[in-house]
Amino acid sequence: MPTEQPCLHVICGKIAAGKSTLAAELGAAPNSVVIAEDDWLAALFKDQMSTGQDYMRCAAKLKTVMGPHVASLLCKGVTVVMDYPANTVDFRRWMREVATAGGAHSIIHVLDVPDDVCLARLKARNAAGAHAFAASEAQFRQFNKYYKPPAAEEGFDEIRMVGSSRT
Repeated sequence: MPTEQPCLHVICGKIAAGKSTLAAELGAAPNSVVIAEDDWLAALFKDQMSTGQDYMRCAAKLKTVMGPHVASLLCKGVTVVMDYPANTVDFRRWMREVATAGGAHSIIHVLDVPDDVCLARLKARNAAGAHAFAASEAQFRQFNKYYKPPAAEEGFDEIRMVGSSRT
């Protein structure tokens, strides 16, 4: 039986804000695992996703299996880092429900990075071709319309990163 309560780490940040980089850092801790939405979506649905609506449909399907899976890992004492965009109230509510079902503590890491920095990173990431999805600037702007930073009443402990500093 684990002696420490597991933790569900969730990350809020715009496209190319550094969510996957932070997830990898957090996931390097002992008894931790990273679950990356982009990897799963690319493996299961890449040929079915060409629009934002396609992403929403496929992400919803993935949530139906990932929620119970992550809760099960948490129940076993494994800390889980969700490399998912926790960018809307509804999505974060789902993540809190998963944490509760798994008996876990939850921390939200908020990456507060300016759009121009994200866009420069996105351009470099797309040029490198190493990411599962190459979002366009138009897609970046489209998804940013739905971005909403977390509020205290959502129930997460929060770590905020502005640029490269943590507060």
